[in-house]
Amino acid sequence: MATVTLKNVMKIYPHSGDQKKKKAKKGETPAEEKKVNLQVTERGVVAVQQFNLDIADQEFIVLVGPSGCGKSTTLRMVAGLEEISEGQLLIDGKVVNDVAPKDRDIAMVFQSYALYPHMTVYENIAFSLKLKKVPPAEIDRKVKEAAEILGITQYLDRKPKALSGGQRQRVAIGRAIVREPKVLLMDEPLSNLDAKLRNQMRAEIIKLRQRIHTTFIYVTHDQTEAMTLGDRIVIMKDGFIQQIGTPQQVFDHPANLFVAGFIGMPQMNFFDAKLEKDGKGYYVTACGTRVDLPSDMQSTLSAKNAAPQDVTLGIRPDHLELCKAGDANALPATVDVTELMGSTIHMHVNISGKDAIVIQPTIDLSNEQQTSLNYGAKIHVNFPSSVVHLFSKADEKSLL
Repeated sequence: MATVTLKNVMKIYPHSGDQKKKKAKKGETPAEEKKVNLQVTERGVVAVQQFNLDIADQEFIVLVGPSGCGKSTTLRMVAGLEEISEGQLLIDGKVVNDVAPKDRDIAMVFQSYALYPHMTVYENIAFSLKLKKVPPAEIDRKVKEAAEILGITQYLDRKPKALSGGQRQRVAIGRAIVREPKVLLMDEPLSNLDAKLRNQMRAEIIKLRQRIHTTFIYVTHDQTEAMTLGDRIVIMKDGFIQQIGTPQQVFDHPANLFVAGFIGMPQMNFFDAKLEKDGKGYYVTACGTRVDLPSDMQSTLSAKNAAPQDVTLGIRPDHLELCKAGDANALPATVDVTELMGSTIHMHVNISGKDAIVIQPTIDLSNEQQTSLNYGAKIHVNFPSSVVHLFSKADEKSLL
């Protein structure tokens, strides 16, 4: 029920007095440096840099990235729990940089649940409404409606200590949605749950999204959550946005080497290669094999007037297939580890000195073939040229 816009938002944590004294004693006056992958300037540590994002009404946006990339800091700036150092935050077109958190009409679900242990589930969910002096009859209706949506009606009289982790997180979500906020913020709400519960709660959040009409901003380091929940995902690294797009867009067309390696499980295989050109057009040489590129890639490279150069060739594990030695794009490989995953078999192999993963459906393999794919087995793998990704060695950006 709200649009959210972040314009050139930055978060800078000032140096402490002790740090300044230490620098003064040592006579250090660096303009800026790199520390723990974040930029350190004279003003302090820059945790979030030039963050620009337009979130549509009722859109589900996921901020994803490794620990320390600035995603939770960004969420806390939207919530008003962190001051914005530079830039503007707008909710429904109104600048709210200096608006108190309680007046932004947002609700937040924390990783740690943050429930009151001495209150029942009912009292936890109703607490914010009581503070607003909402009539008791309306509080009762809203609490029971939220409990029904989340499937926790039978737990309303229990204390949090009598609930499982998944049930506690539902109570925390119920406490947030009962306020009917314009924007619902979620900061890694599933990270304390085991794998089975995470899967169940992901499905519950998807169902919840269909039933309440609000704007979601969700933070996670788990790319599976990002891919399954988000309308669009924002991939961050070292305080910078690396790429914004739908889950399918960032999976099919990663903007750079980091996104390609971060999105996808197992991660993309990378090989040193050369982009070259002859009378027939562009081609790639990797691991002693020539790969002729399809027409759409030829057009893209020609439009960019790409020069022959050293590149990184990326191939997803499920695009590598077992083949015969003489097949097109065949690469010799040695099996190091084999993992049987039921419907697929994951082979960790060595190709020209590089570690790679090959995923093969077990339905395509006989029992004899499966048992032969053990440590030290010599195999050949190939791939369709239409599935390759090319990244510049100079700036790690995609060439396609």
